[in-house]
Amino acid sequence: MEINPSRTVTVPGIGEVSVGKVLCIGRNYARHAAEMNNPVPTTPMVFLKPATALTGPGTEIELPTGIGEVHHEVELVAVVGARLRNASATECRRAVAGYAVGLDMTARDVQAEAKKAGHPWSVAKGYDTFAPIGQFVAPDRFDPANADVSLSINGVEVQAGNTSDMVFDVGTLLAYCSTIFTLEPGDLLYTGTPEGVGPVRPGDRLRAEVTGLPALEVGARAASARTASVQ
Repeated sequence: MEINPSRTVTVPGIGEVSVGKVLCIGRNYARHAAEMNNPVPTTPMVFLKPATALTGPGTEIELPTGIGEVHHEVELVAVVGARLRNASATECRRAVAGYAVGLDMTARDVQAEAKKAGHPWSVAKGYDTFAPIGQFVAPDRFDPANADVSLSINGVEVQAGNTSDMVFDVGTLLAYCSTIFTLEPGDLLYTGTPEGVGPVRPGDRLRAEVTGLPALEVGARAASARTASVQ
């Protein structure tokens, strides 16, 4: 999937759908929360990425200059296949149209400054190419409750976990989100990352894997600071 101005993904059994919301979950693995010196949340911690952050297999993550370190966070991603509002966890599990592996790229120094000031994380999470995503697999071909999650950089494994370690499972996360946002077909849910996050550098090759799903391979390159433009 190239960086796509129409921001569409191909969902098994549905076809091409436009991505609406990109919902992301923070601190959904206890050991990741610990490595970031954060408590484990008692309710899901939800934040958003813009759909313009999406990119696909074989592309390159752009690392903007002048913002400090950009960190990798490998995650299981679910795509919503039905409209959901105040739905139960069971209804939400049935409404998942597919699963893929993704990366939640984070400008860590920008995020740290935002946290210190009590500001939102949107900028740290929302740069173009900061939401790589792989190919989707139909839900009847994948078990989200017990799948290994890993990331290798230049052939060396740097992150490893299992979806059974999630604080909140996919159905619970979607149910919670549906009490805040009306969820619609094409909305994506990034479900959180296991421990081992760290910096990505220009020239790195990343391979993100979730057992049972197509691997996601992307590169990383330096990108110049953005300048304003009107088109």
